[in-house]
Amino acid sequence: MMFNAHARKDALESAQQNEFDLLIVGGGINGAGVARDAAMRGLRVLLLESNDFAFGTSSRSSKLVHGGIRYLENFEFGLVHEALMERRYLLQMAPHMVHPLRFLIPVYKSSRVGLFKMEAGMILYDLLSFFEAPKVHEFLRARTTLLREPTLKDEGLTGSVVYSDAYMEDDRLVIETLRSAHREGAQIANYVTVEGCDQSSDGYVVRATDNLTAQKYSIKARHVVGCVGPWTDIFGFKTNPQWKPVLRPTKGIHLLFPREKIPVNQAIVMAVQERIVFVIPREDVVIVGTTDTDFKDDPALVSVSTDDVDYLLKTTNDYFPSLHLKKSDVISCYSGVRPLVQDGSGTEGKTSREHEIFTPTPHLTLVAGGKYTTYRSMAKEIVDVCLRSFSFDERMSLKVADTTQPLNPAATVAKLERLRFQAESLAEELAVSQTVVEYLIKRRGEEAVTVLNLMKQMKSGQEVERMWQAEAQFCIHHEMCLNLVDFYCRRSPLFLFHRDNGRSLAPLIAPLFAPTSPEGQIELLQKKIALELKALL
Repeated sequence: MMFNAHARKDALESAQQNEFDLLIVGGGINGAGVARDAAMRGLRVLLLESNDFAFGTSSRSSKLVHGGIRYLENFEFGLVHEALMERRYLLQMAPHMVHPLRFLIPVYKSSRVGLFKMEAGMILYDLLSFFEAPKVHEFLRARTTLLREPTLKDEGLTGSVVYSDAYMEDDRLVIETLRSAHREGAQIANYVTVEGCDQSSDGYVVRATDNLTAQKYSIKARHVVGCVGPWTDIFGFKTNPQWKPVLRPTKGIHLLFPREKIPVNQAIVMAVQERIVFVIPREDVVIVGTTDTDFKDDPALVSVSTDDVDYLLKTTNDYFPSLHLKKSDVISCYSGVRPLVQDGSGTEGKTSREHEIFTPTPHLTLVAGGKYTTYRSMAKEIVDVCLRSFSFDERMSLKVADTTQPLNPAATVAKLERLRFQAESLAEELAVSQTVVEYLIKRRGEEAVTVLNLMKQMKSGQEVERMWQAEAQFCIHHEMCLNLVDFYCRRSPLFLFHRDNGRSLAPLIAPLFAPTSPEGQIELLQKKIALELKALL
């Protein structure tokens, strides 16, 4: 089943003709997880996203799958345990997108948390994971710490602890979850805005507009669930005039540097008062983030400010004084809004990451808060809540959903291991470098062969150019990618991870999206890049 523009068209045609058990508003990680869980149970599911999938918070995270070491200080042991269990599942469910990573926390004489307390926290962290981390923690003295990370500040260093978590490709995790939901029968469409919901005797009539054609739809749904992240209060008022705001949105920004500018050997955790800033190595770049400040504007307008950049530069230079990092060293940046639930804490860093599920009417459910890492278990809980509006017999007739299964049957742990052994022979057979083959296997599992065969059909251009053209074709046919900006920002690492933000490749890729007018696609991409990077210019 191809997940592409034709599937989108089929979903909207189905929306005109059928009633759905569950209509999900929002195509971020929570909406995707709910769609997959519900479809695997046998429910008739429709998911609508007003922009591209993962447009909001779900593509703007720190890109970590982790328990959240700092939540131990808030005594949120249940949240940490749940996240660590979900980390274990995600490493098996999506081994082509979720990868183990070691983290080092340097401890200084001036640190708020000393070595003894940090060591105790690490023991508890491993204990809460039932010692199923990729590797147990280590305790290092100051000299050994500097041997591992020689660019760290040495003044006042007393030692460090090293532990395991994981990093992910957050946007692609959303896409793969949606593809899995689609294979299970869910109908899914991006660029469709839900304008409102009119209550009926047995559910809702949802009013929606196709943003690409302006066509209006009235869709019957027995239950509506809003998974719209930082837009929860906006959607709440849209569906229920009596809705009371529940969010405390906060802004987080990240900067990306070339790897040679911050030559770390593992992720570094920098403690800044009650906040934590990560330095996260990813292939040829390093991600530095995040901030955590209240944000009260439209989440679609969030952007990186000069103050944000200055704050992260100062923090990083304090920990790595010999690097002398400057604004001009930053190759890209991004910002997002966390949909935290207002808990009266009064402190940005202390606001809980726990989620809450709201059911203002029997046929309407909204979710807010939560951690990216726990999306699968959150989705199960959300679907369970939605099913309370169904009869006992209907609930009993549903299938049991094992959502711990791999998201993509072509990218299991076993298949990735087997393909790595075949990389050299594949490279010879398809006349490409082994480096490209290994990169695509890590990224796509068995579907790497599809991309490699697309490359083989292209007779001209350098290898890297043909690879990204083939990747774009794959995303058009298999990932409902409708334009160049979506490909650059949410299907590939070109905007964030490439030194020129992928500008040099745009003339080659744009014709795949608009053969007759690629200039318009390139212009939109250039505007997007300029908007995202305005604080760096």
